[in-house]
Amino acid sequence: MERQLDAYCAHLRNERQVSPHTLEAYRRDLNKVLAYCEKQQISSWKALDIQSLRSLVARLHQAGQSSRSLSRLLSAVRGLYHYLNREGLCDHDPANGLSPPKGERRLPKTLDTDRALQLLEGAVEDDFLAHRDQAILELFYSSGLRLSELTGLNLDQLDLADGLVQVLGKGSKTRVLPVGRKAREALQLWLPLRLLTNPADDAVFVSQQGRRLGPRAIQVRVKAAGERELGQNLHPHMLRHSFASHMLESSQDLRAVQELLGHSDIKTTQIYTHLDFQHLATVYDSAHPRAKRIKGGDS
Repeated sequence: MERQLDAYCAHLRNERQVSPHTLEAYRRDLNKVLAYCEKQQISSWKALDIQSLRSLVARLHQAGQSSRSLSRLLSAVRGLYHYLNREGLCDHDPANGLSPPKGERRLPKTLDTDRALQLLEGAVEDDFLAHRDQAILELFYSSGLRLSELTGLNLDQLDLADGLVQVLGKGSKTRVLPVGRKAREALQLWLPLRLLTNPADDAVFVSQQGRRLGPRAIQVRVKAAGERELGQNLHPHMLRHSFASHMLESSQDLRAVQELLGHSDIKTTQIYTHLDFQHLATVYDSAHPRAKRIKGGDS
């Protein structure tokens, strides 16, 4: 088995010309399968079946292997068996139809309401960078924009009189979002300063040289604001997540939050219901008749 594995790795290196890093990852994963086969007295790749491979995946998962790592291992096994089948050394693939256990979905990090206000209500110096960065932070939190939506924003997409912004989201889908009062005020202070740079195009947010700010530049400015005002790491998506969580907490309207975020599938939006569970539990305790009776000591 090891000789055939060596031949497959040589094929990856010489014919497929995969990178040394990829080759090392494949070899490491396949060595786990080889070690399992030796322990289970499986003497050939032909003898490894789907039940045995499923058992290995389950053991690795119980030992703490992530769903992503197990998915990569199964991909490596499929690649090996594609090679073995092509060479006439095998006629099956034990990884066919086998999926790794579903990993736990990470909850997005958010600021609570007090921390969001602390970030946005600090003193703003009367200069170009301070007013621009404040407008960026306010618009992220006010309207839940993605980083790409904010960097691509042009003047004709802003309607400050009516408090609206039109953005181009994923899949080239446009949506119109409300812009809150504080964000409108911040933009009204920023836009006259923007004109002083003789901007190269209609970008809403520009550098001191008049060039459109790119994603990296905005990430750096948001991070700096987080360190200065909150003493923590902050990124644009955290402001979007905070917007979504706080909107759901206040409105309890999942469909409306889905529309505001531009999610095509409501399952994506439902992640925020987990963030809001503590709030819902508090509301239940204070509002539900049975909960109030228990709290009051009645039986």
